[in-house]
Amino acid sequence: MTQAIDQTAEIAAETEEQDDYTLSPKLVAGVLYAIEAGDRATLLDLMEPLHAADIADLLEQINAFDRRRLVQLYGAEFDGEILSELDEGLREEVMNVLRPDVLAEAVRDLESDDIVDLVEDLDEPQQEAILDQLEDADRVAVEQALSYPENTAGRLMQRETVFAPEHWTVGETIDFLRNAEELPEQFYHVILVDPRMKPVGNVTLGKLMSSRRDVLMATLVEEVFQVIPITQDEEDVAYAFNQYHLISAPVVDEDERLVGVITIDDAMVVLDEEHEEDILRLAGVSDESSLSDTIFNAAKGRATWLFVNLLTAILASGVINLFADTVDQMVALAVLMPIVASMGGNAGTQTMTVTVRALATKDLTAQNAMRVIWRELSVGALNGALFGFIMALVAGAWFGVPMLAVVIGVAMLLTQIAAALGGILIPMALDRMNIDPALASGPFVTTVTDVVGFFLFLGLAAQVLL
Repeated sequence: MTQAIDQTAEIAAETEEQDDYTLSPKLVAGVLYAIEAGDRATLLDLMEPLHAADIADLLEQINAFDRRRLVQLYGAEFDGEILSELDEGLREEVMNVLRPDVLAEAVRDLESDDIVDLVEDLDEPQQEAILDQLEDADRVAVEQALSYPENTAGRLMQRETVFAPEHWTVGETIDFLRNAEELPEQFYHVILVDPRMKPVGNVTLGKLMSSRRDVLMATLVEEVFQVIPITQDEEDVAYAFNQYHLISAPVVDEDERLVGVITIDDAMVVLDEEHEEDILRLAGVSDESSLSDTIFNAAKGRATWLFVNLLTAILASGVINLFADTVDQMVALAVLMPIVASMGGNAGTQTMTVTVRALATKDLTAQNAMRVIWRELSVGALNGALFGFIMALVAGAWFGVPMLAVVIGVAMLLTQIAAALGGILIPMALDRMNIDPALASGPFVTTVTDVVGFFLFLGLAAQVLL
């Protein structure tokens, strides 16, 4: 017993010493050993210092069999925050393992926005099972949030707000807060409202606590104040938080009455999800993909765009076939073709990535589009001239055919320009058609660069060399 306590202390000390925010291998091994031995006391000692996010990481790193046993052994200590931090693909699995009373207690401790995040992706029977565990007021709040469209402020906001009439003084507000039976676990502002419950300003807790009791709250409002419509897309909400450096913002209904609040932690989660979604889509992977997916789901999520890439590759091969006789007469062309296409593809992907990100952050607009297009064309021409010259020297030394060096140099220059043009115009066109440019740009840009690269290189070779 003493040895087990010493080992637990050693593991805990090593975990505290780590500064890269990853789970200690010894900790994971210790948890797995405790699970195997059915030693709940040791398991609780190891898990006690961990943040909910770290416990969620632990659950995601171990296999399904050990995950089930951990949840069962952890039992009543299971915190609702762990469910909030879990990957969506594993939440349902963990919730099915939890005893109904433990799940009910875990869910009841969460804010309304976290409960909505938990239940919105569940089947209706599972939603009902969780909603039945809530108090009537909490259930009504969650059901009302679920009535709003997905990915809107109504789903993102929490119903728990702290507000005060705009004519109150600091003293009246502090007395109200002290006497309140229940306040949100975390809040950053007191929202001032007019008699119609319309938000008119935010007062930070710092200003509230540092001001005299007789000071009017209306004189302490922040200069930057943004109100979020309840139907606003959550991506636009996250953009507003990032753009205006907001900490929290009130949410209003169609009549501009206060109905909730969105805090920076929720907005940053959305921003992070949008970034992750863009990265996955640019790679042709499903935006819901994660390491916890089954093999079949992972393969299915990638197959669609692999098929599209196959079609574009066939199209590029068709262009090569048009110049089959040219390639047959000069083997060097077959050797050099992949270089032109590869350099064009990389250049197109670079421009496309910059463009997609600029569109997502609203930095690329109709007002500056021509300037940005000219900039990318200039970058493409400069890089094309540089690498075209380098490749001309290489080809000349390699094959000893001066005109072949000229052909590949010119083809490299023109392909880089075409790649830059395609990399910016295609995402902009897709965005104008309300198609997510991160999702569909990749295959189109690849097709343009491959087809144009092969056509220019082989076409110039056919005219100049043969």
